[in-house]
Amino acid sequence: MQDRAQCTIRHAAATSGIGFLTGADVSLRFLPAPANHGIAFQRTDCAGSAPVPALIEYAVPRRRRTAIASGSVVVEMTEHVMAALAGLRIDNCLVQLDAPEPPGHDGSSKEFVDVLLSAGIVEQDEPRKVLVIDSPLCARGEDGGSDVAVRTAAHPGLTITYQLDYGLESPIQRQSCSVEVTPETFVNELAFARTFVLETEVQALREEGYGSRTTAKDLLVFGANGVIDNQLRVSNECARHKVLDCIGDLALIGCDIQGHVTAYRSGHSLNREIVSRLTLAYPHLHGTSRRHAA
Repeated sequence: MQDRAQCTIRHAAATSGIGFLTGADVSLRFLPAPANHGIAFQRTDCAGSAPVPALIEYAVPRRRRTAIASGSVVVEMTEHVMAALAGLRIDNCLVQLDAPEPPGHDGSSKEFVDVLLSAGIVEQDEPRKVLVIDSPLCARGEDGGSDVAVRTAAHPGLTITYQLDYGLESPIQRQSCSVEVTPETFVNELAFARTFVLETEVQALREEGYGSRTTAKDLLVFGANGVIDNQLRVSNECARHKVLDCIGDLALIGCDIQGHVTAYRSGHSLNREIVSRLTLAYPHLHGTSRRHAA
């Protein structure tokens, strides 16, 4: 990856929709931010609350999603917004929202990408920090059936390879996706890939209070015979979405990564774990210019 300047957006931009988890009506604004600000989320519905930096130090335990928190202020499901920003190489941005989570839209990053591109992207007068992976590192699931690894890349940049395998009995077919991540490949190959869930999981999620206003037309719900009330955009859309999630979660490290990430059946928890291990393995990341608005 060649050295590059930090970037922000030229103008403020906004989008709105319904939150997948809470069912809340959500308005979200992307605001330009100065160099070395990083990405931060601000809950405008929490009076007087400061922005929450989108860094691994602020991540909190969650199943099936990534959330960040500072004190009592929590922002849920940050991954699709973070993926859009990281995929477009927008390094400095204040994300304001008036609900506990961003709008879900269609379960992908496409709407966020479209809004950000309409705002324009501008370079700033500071270089973007790059973490060059020089030795392999791995995080494994407790059952040993999933893992995320990072190793030295054969060429500059970040490549992510994901293998999805839920077994022969699953309606979601075995599939994979490997992408050298650039703004072009993110827009053309990943941004449209939607989140997915099994029909058998939906009822349990509703009983937990999630998805009260979300239907099978809003994302990919897999029944015994395949997708319900919807159609795949590409045959390996699920694997592509997993790569999208990886990009959003890896962005919590606060810099570019030069290396090759391989993931097998992993999810958000393992993605966050590998980021945590990277910050320990490369301690020079701490104390770097990761300043945020107060």
